[in-house]
Amino acid sequence: MLNRLTFASSLSHLRRLNTPLPKSGKLSKPRQLHNSHWGMVCPAETPEGQACGLVKNLSLMAFVSVGSPSNIMTDTLLDFGVEELTTLDPKLLQRKDLVKIFVNGNWIGCHRNATELVSKIKEMRRKGILPQEVSIVRDIRTKEIRFLTDSGRV
Repeated sequence: MLNRLTFASSLSHLRRLNTPLPKSGKLSKPRQLHNSHWGMVCPAETPEGQACGLVKNLSLMAFVSVGSPSNIMTDTLLDFGVEELTTLDPKLLQRKDLVKIFVNGNWIGCHRNATELVSKIKEMRRKGILPQEVSIVRDIRTKEIRFLTDSGRV
């Protein structure tokens, strides 16, 4: 039943996350917060008793992505000089300056200047040309840039 005592309690009730585990279990790991929950799950709001830690709440500032078509992102990246895998020479993959480009987990190609590409895409996102919920992850150690446009990301 939806709790409508105050506006904040109604929002909190609508943002609940239930862990699909029996409440009578004595496992402690599923009840604890993980470091990756920072900013997404409220560390203080959980019920008392058997459901403690198994029912968590999204933080009030968290946003769940709705998703956007990945072909817009792929076309934009190809316009900025990403070399497609079909046209890329396999010998070039050994170069140290080449960075792999992924869109929603699919390897679409490689680019030679990662810093410039990321800054241009961020600028387009800030100007509203690209959807604001597009996530950009640059992993310098593995020489990868991942662009995420799918739905359901917090």
